[in-house]
Amino acid sequence: MTEETIRNRYVCIHGHFYQPPRENPWTGKIEPQPSAGPFHDWNQRITAESYTPNSKASVLNSEGDLIRRVSNYSRMSFNFGPTLLRWMQQCAPETYSSVLAADVESRNAYSGHGSAIAQAYHHSILPLANRRDKVTEVAWGIQDFEWRFGRKPAGMWLAETAADVETLEVLSAQGIHYTILSPFQAEKSRPDGAQEWGDASGGRIDPRKPYRMRLPSGSDISLFFYDGGIAKGVAFERLLENGDRFANRLRDGFGDDSGPQLVHIATDGETYGHHHKFGEMALAYTLQTLADDPNSRLTVYGEFLEQSPPNHEVQIVDGSSWSCPHGVERWRSNCGCHTGGNPHWTQAWRTPLRESLDWLRDALAARFERDAGEFFSDPWDARDHAVILLLDESEETREQFFSRFSSHPLSKEEKMAAFQLLELQRHALMMYTSCGWFFNDLVGIETIQILRYAARAIELGEELFQTEFEAEFLNRLSRAKSNLPEEGDGAEIYRREVLSIRR
Repeated sequence: MTEETIRNRYVCIHGHFYQPPRENPWTGKIEPQPSAGPFHDWNQRITAESYTPNSKASVLNSEGDLIRRVSNYSRMSFNFGPTLLRWMQQCAPETYSSVLAADVESRNAYSGHGSAIAQAYHHSILPLANRRDKVTEVAWGIQDFEWRFGRKPAGMWLAETAADVETLEVLSAQGIHYTILSPFQAEKSRPDGAQEWGDASGGRIDPRKPYRMRLPSGSDISLFFYDGGIAKGVAFERLLENGDRFANRLRDGFGDDSGPQLVHIATDGETYGHHHKFGEMALAYTLQTLADDPNSRLTVYGEFLEQSPPNHEVQIVDGSSWSCPHGVERWRSNCGCHTGGNPHWTQAWRTPLRESLDWLRDALAARFERDAGEFFSDPWDARDHAVILLLDESEETREQFFSRFSSHPLSKEEKMAAFQLLELQRHALMMYTSCGWFFNDLVGIETIQILRYAARAIELGEELFQTEFEAEFLNRLSRAKSNLPEEGDGAEIYRREVLSIRR
């Protein structure tokens, strides 16, 4: 092995840290979740098991003695869901501060490139969203990141790595340079200057280099395809039981090429400590082992991309993701993907659930555009920037927002109506949180949660527009059937589980 080959070996471990929002839409508080016991709710439990331990992970020597505590966040690449960070800021402020501090620390190690990347705001499946919602989700994710981390994000994580060409266009148009995808999302690739495409489908893409995807608009975006075999080993094959084995598996990912190589993986961040107890310690040990190894070096995507720009082009499987081999069908049809349970259960409820929410979104959007047009020069542009009203709830920020986006000086009553219109749209976006479709049955807590957001949007819509939405929504939702006969259909579940908590 030549010195040049050694110098060009880089490793990056990415963690996607996320939990869906759990707050009651009417109170803003999280109600007790018995399944998370002994903790009050799942946010608290996973913070205790993963988010906090990764901020001060123990590094042990060969005798099992504690050597030091380190922040894994400062050495890995990571993203946090914005709604989760909002909760952490309020309910786990010490851990929240440690996440922000780790990004600052990482910039010293990685040539000014921070370890944090942004995430599209509400963890919705963007290939299934209309373009207007894609734009808002990306815009909110960027603005939230800038407000918290104090810099522009170079990369953005897409929920479930779900991507299509339009989503990548939206990312590029808003200044995002790269995203991370599954190797099974690549369709074909070729070296720059080559005429013929090579087949990269079925996970055959070489994950050790970045790729450029040329977009129909004429712009482009860089794509990283993580090493699927190593990622699977971490998530599902107990690779975290031994830090040396984990480090060696990463080293084994290198080829014999002398050019720059990046061995990198992406998994749920909760893998480290929640899904796998003491996983944060295995991660800390592995990162330290690799940092001490003269034959390779740790990096993050932004640094590697700056030093080694893409010299290969790629095209993706349009409308694909990392957790559904059927593309993005897991979030709209009975594709066969589920998380266990009775083998005779069906997820046919997914289609009428999405169709009901799409109908509600469109019905509310038309009236929002009409009524918000009385207050804002461009209602949708105002929505694209309204995340600042969540980040800073001061009167000064609200006044600056209205001064910037309103079409004329608004009265106190007009400001209240304009704010409620934006709140309606916030809940209309939240009702597409991906977890509502991911699991086994319509009566799951994640699905009930998105129905609560839909109910709040309906309530605001009926108050603001003096128009009935709920009856038609429930008529459509009744086509969704639970696998448990005693639970009934979507309309019954809505009346029982949603209306019962409406304040």
